[in-house]
Amino acid sequence: MISCNNDDSEMENSNVDNDIADINIINMATNDMTPKEITVVNLPKRSVTRPETTTEIPHVQIGVEPVSEVNEELIRRVFSVPGIEKQVSVVGYTRGLWIAEEVIVFKPQFIGGREFGHIHEDGSLHIFLEPSRSIEAVETCWAIFHPFVIEGRSGWDGFVMLYTPQSIDELDWTFQLIIDAFNYVTGQNLIATDYY
Repeated sequence: MISCNNDDSEMENSNVDNDIADINIINMATNDMTPKEITVVNLPKRSVTRPETTTEIPHVQIGVEPVSEVNEELIRRVFSVPGIEKQVSVVGYTRGLWIAEEVIVFKPQFIGGREFGHIHEDGSLHIFLEPSRSIEAVETCWAIFHPFVIEGRSGWDGFVMLYTPQSIDELDWTFQLIIDAFNYVTGQNLIATDYY
């Protein structure tokens, strides 16, 4: 089990802007097999205790409250990204993150419709990440695998819950993962810091 206690190493380079040295470029093959470069920023280890979550559906955090100004900034950033539309989620009354119809999709990882993620009232969110990125997010304590992934259900690889960001520094990394998810699904190469 991975520990995310405060006793662990502190979250170094806690601002994405300062982590330019940790950027890798990977090639992503699109449906037409044209290689596309995607920028991936290495994640620091999250320094706070991993929140408790349910192990069944509905998959939610237990006892976590959002910080209002952080949650408002999360919503502002997410829906300022061109190509992400806010719609009601197909799984309930959460804020669905939908890929706009005019945006080409290369990896159709959707919950339903064109929904690639959704934000819960507590500021946590479920989202599809590229599978190796989802493993990194779990190992660095920014996410936990959804029960469908643990059960091995087909079509759910890379589906995680990102924990509620409790500070702007945490939000920067959570938002980085949201942009990673958008880039994975669309084959784009947006940079998270462009939307702060």
